[in-house]
Amino acid sequence: MENFKAPFKGRSLLNWIDWSPAEISKLLDISSQVKGESHRGEIHQRFLGKTIALIFEKRSTRTRSSFETAFGEEGGHPVFMSTDDIQLGGKESIKDTARVLGRMFNAIEFRGFKQEHVEQLAEYAGIPVINGLTDEFHPTQVLADVMTLRETFETLKGLHLVFCGDGRNNVARSLMLICSKLGIDFSIFSPKELFPDKKICTICDPFAKESGAKITVSDDISVVKGANCLYTDVWVSMGEESLKEHRIQLLHSYQVNADLMQAARNKDVIFMHCLPAVKGQEVTEDVFESTASRVWDQAENRKHTIKAIMLGIM
Repeated sequence: MENFKAPFKGRSLLNWIDWSPAEISKLLDISSQVKGESHRGEIHQRFLGKTIALIFEKRSTRTRSSFETAFGEEGGHPVFMSTDDIQLGGKESIKDTARVLGRMFNAIEFRGFKQEHVEQLAEYAGIPVINGLTDEFHPTQVLADVMTLRETFETLKGLHLVFCGDGRNNVARSLMLICSKLGIDFSIFSPKELFPDKKICTICDPFAKESGAKITVSDDISVVKGANCLYTDVWVSMGEESLKEHRIQLLHSYQVNADLMQAARNKDVIFMHCLPAVKGQEVTEDVFESTASRVWDQAENRKHTIKAIMLGIM
């Protein structure tokens, strides 16, 4: 891929709504190729002379590490910017920041709170913008998740993924979206109070009809039966720390533990988590550390999928 031609040059990735199943599959293929290159110790310089602005309103381990190492290994120069470093949305508007960065960088990554901010960056920067996480969507995470599923099961269509816990959060919403595109049956096992909003379900319905995916939202444990994967995330998202005690009380019955894994009635069921994990809350230590756990594959695949996304659009 030394003479790699970006198949999606100039596009932004804000969520998966405007990406076709074939385009997502192409990114997965590129991800597998760059992972193979990495494991073989190959060195490429496909971002030589290029720069990317990495804007972080929220702290990060995997997202920041993935973008910086993937871009740097390819000869590019990533520039990290926290809200302490730039005037984003404070002294300077998002619109103005976008127009400045667009004249200095080849791409922008944004990890923050508001989806409208990453959308404004994409509208005004004139260069590709990648959503590294907002309160609404986490598209780079779920691309790594489906890559992990494909590596484990060698297929995606017809698999059954169950998200357990806070069904409104950005990972659950993004999983629903990408699963509906790729023909993966997707269920949310959640208390009614934390069911996903109707808007995301309405967005996903036509995609699911086209791909044959079945989307289910339920507070009944029977929804996990036949699952190929049980997936969970922290019960208290960034910015919701004041809700901790209420959330623990609300979600304790939705913990991924040995009993829930058994309820899947599938000896090959796997466990996934986007990390960081609060062991003893959303997942028990024994499940997290079990042979069914794929959390470290997911974490590694964040890097390979993010490199693929950058190669694809830059």
